Amino acid sequence: MEITKRKKSIKSFFNSSNFNRLKWLNKAKTFHKEDIKFLKEIISEGSNVLELGCGNGQLLASLKPKHGIGIDFSKKLIKEAKGKHSSLTFIEADIESLPANIKRTKFDFVIVCDTIGYLEDVEETLSNLHRFFDEDTRLIVSYYSPLWTPLLNFASLIRLKMPNINSTLLTPSDIFNFLKGSNFETVRMERKILVPFSLLGIERIINRYLACLPLFSNICLRHYNISRSLNAVRRKNKKSASIIIPCKNELGNIKEAINRIPKFTEKIEVIFVEGNSSDGTWEEILKVINNNDFKKKGISIRAFKQPSSGKADAVFFAFEKAKNDILIILDGDLTVSPESLVKFWKKISTGQAEYVNGSRLVYPMDNNAMRFLNYLANKIFSILFTWLLGQRFTDTLCGTKVLSKKNYMRIKRKNEDLGNFDPFGDFFIIFGASRLCLKITEVPIRYKARVYGETQISRFSHGILLIRMLVFAFLMIKAI
Repeated sequence: MEITKRKKSIKSFFNSSNFNRLKWLNKAKTFHKEDIKFLKEIISEGSNVLELGCGNGQLLASLKPKHGIGIDFSKKLIKEAKGKHSSLTFIEADIESLPANIKRTKFDFVIVCDTIGYLEDVEETLSNLHRFFDEDTRLIVSYYSPLWTPLLNFASLIRLKMPNINSTLLTPSDIFNFLKGSNFETVRMERKILVPFSLLGIERIINRYLACLPLFSNICLRHYNISRSLNAVRRKNKKSASIIIPCKNELGNIKEAINRIPKFTEKIEVIFVEGNSSDGTWEEILKVINNNDFKKKGISIRAFKQPSSGKADAVFFAFEKAKNDILIILDGDLTVSPESLVKFWKKISTGQAEYVNGSRLVYPMDNNAMRFLNYLANKIFSILFTWLLGQRFTDTLCGTKVLSKKNYMRIKRKNEDLGNFDPFGDFFIIFGASRLCLKITEVPIRYKARVYGETQISRFSHGILLIRMLVFAFLMIKAI
């Protein structure tokens, strides 16, 4: 590709003997410290990371990757990076025309930090990056908000910020559309940093707690777009599923569950986890397992006594025992119909989603299926959790949830720092899916009234749980 006059001037600036990248980083150290805090929440230490437009390698090194590659077209900055960070790999190259001999490694993360505005053809450059992606790789594009243009120009004028050399400040919509045109799908957008400079020691408090609140977030300096490659997603099709049915005192629902589960893929197993019932549920499960009529359906059935107590214990115990690709939770009360699992399967097996959450609050529900106060609380909390997690959630407590076993194991590792905070398991999965930036989709279901047994939901204790989870998510996930 022939280098343009504009790009020559950019390259000349960064290669100039007068240009001191470290000096500008030190002048903006508060901003860069805040920037790295957010990126470290998304990018775990020991990840494989590719940074495009890496400069002197300071950001890449701060992320402590297991395998890190930085690419930049400035000979001077690449030389600095190699001298300071010998454990990482740095390559002098133009990211708009990457040489074919660059190893086609699959990365966990590809970062484009403050570089996208320098590109001549954004969409073409992004389109050429798919070779570095598999279905789990995430592309992080970080950039300045155009709303800050006057302040940034003034900061450059008084030499508090590096001059803007022919870089275009793009809007969130511009970035979203460039990514979409390049076959990347945005899964999460975040806005951070209200105070990019030292302010009597309170800048951290403002940037952590105030910057993430509605309205304030709209005027934040820093924007992040996190997306996945649709080219990589379409390479694989899932073919096996493990349906987890936690059950306590569900004697009348056991046969019904097996009878109604559709054969939506080649290999299905059902795992009952029985929680010390008093109505003969365990004995009924054993009868079903030994019933030849059910065996002819082509669905294998296994059963376990729950080792401890609580829904989370039952579900995660079964997850560990599951043998198949996809994990599906179906509550033993059958208020979500087993027939609806086909819809969940279509979303997850084709790659349309990486985590699928049922929603009981879209369609009208049966009389007495949910008490009014429960319904009202769920509606309010759905709005709040959508804001907190950056993807749509209308019903966090719907028991039907679907994800791959691989992603469950990733969530388990990611959430180690959160501790044992959730007795039901719903939020452990939801928060983990959000922290991993999985593509989340909801499937509206028609919520049915219970036919057998009594509800085990307490509106007040569950209401307190939702409030606890709301505060927990704000402090541990949103306010970073």
